[in-house]
Amino acid sequence: MIRRLMAWLRPPVESTPPAPAAVSPRDIGLVDATLDGWFNNATGELLKGFAIGANDTLLDVGCGEGVATLFGMRQGASVIFTDSEYDKVRDLARQVGRHARSTATPFLGLVSNSLPLPLADGCADKIVCMEVLEHVDQPAPFMAELVRMGRPGAQYLLSVPAPVGERLQQGIAPPAYFQAPNHVQVFDAEQFAALVEDAGLVIEHRQASGFFWVMGMIFFWASERAAGRILEGAVRDRIQAPYPPLMQSWASAWQALLSQPDGLAIKQVLDGFMPKSQVIIARKPDPCAEAPS
Repeated sequence: MIRRLMAWLRPPVESTPPAPAAVSPRDIGLVDATLDGWFNNATGELLKGFAIGANDTLLDVGCGEGVATLFGMRQGASVIFTDSEYDKVRDLARQVGRHARSTATPFLGLVSNSLPLPLADGCADKIVCMEVLEHVDQPAPFMAELVRMGRPGAQYLLSVPAPVGERLQQGIAPPAYFQAPNHVQVFDAEQFAALVEDAGLVIEHRQASGFFWVMGMIFFWASERAAGRILEGAVRDRIQAPYPPLMQSWASAWQALLSQPDGLAIKQVLDGFMPKSQVIIARKPDPCAEAPS
């Protein structure tokens, strides 16, 4: 009886709620990108205004992990992908090959620094070169190669880091981030547009976004410095799971912001204030289409 009374008087033991699952910066970055018009499977648009179809041949220069290539394959396009790093091309070729075996979609992977590209003139309808030009010592000849690859009327999707985010990181990132094989060029909006137009392309659309990733990179650098790690090689290969706690906390905060009623409007203001990337969609002139009937 006494034992039952003591048990009744003893305060209940509260179970500790499970810790919330860590939020992946890459997953939140993907959500953020789709809000900007990227990766619309329903319309086949890699970015709004840049649709890829089954009749297209997509050339992805500096393919990296192959986000654009894999999107194009899902739309039924033939794909050509290139990178200067063998491992990147090999790993992407394995993924593309598995898809191609079930769909009989043609593909070609090449290891190349793109000066020159070992491809025939006019081999592609859609050319993608994202976050590559900032790594290139000679961007004008590189752009000329991209233009050579496009058929008349071909469409181009090009992106480079925005200058405001780069200049902010110059005060935080180690000097190696602005040396080869990392960023050796910083383009302001006018320089980027001039590079595209001087190569002979006509600009159709421009946008800038990615505040989430500017802040994410700041937290990455802070974590690297706190851990005493020395930067070597390509930075993009270092930003992988498991992510530093600071980056995961930032991803959780950004996820919470986007879930607010005014979250998208706030995101758009911040993107305009401090974007990570600037994007140009351009087209190669087609003399036949422009000729009077």
